[in-house]
Amino acid sequence: MRKYEAVFIFVPSLEEENRNKTLDRLKGIIEADGTITNVDEWGMRKLAYEINDFTEGYYVIVNFESTPAVIEELDRVCRISDSIMRHMIVKEDE
Repeated sequence: MRKYEAVFIFVPSLEEENRNKTLDRLKGIIEADGTITNVDEWGMRKLAYEINDFTEGYYVIVNFESTPAVIEELDRVCRISDSIMRHMIVKEDE
């Protein structure tokens, strides 16, 4: 298993209940074939540039260990989700 860090930026107008529901779905994908080591919710932050008429976003950072197949599924789900503006998943150095 490899170590990864994922950053998810949620739409700021999203209700907390819907945001938590989407985050739980992402966590479920990770935990299906890996383990989550840390979840850090940064909350609302100002974006460096405007994205889809939004100037703020809700940031969540997730550190986890998993297989590369989980990364593909996470990427697919994030791309089709309307509640996530941007996401980035990087492999951490050993």
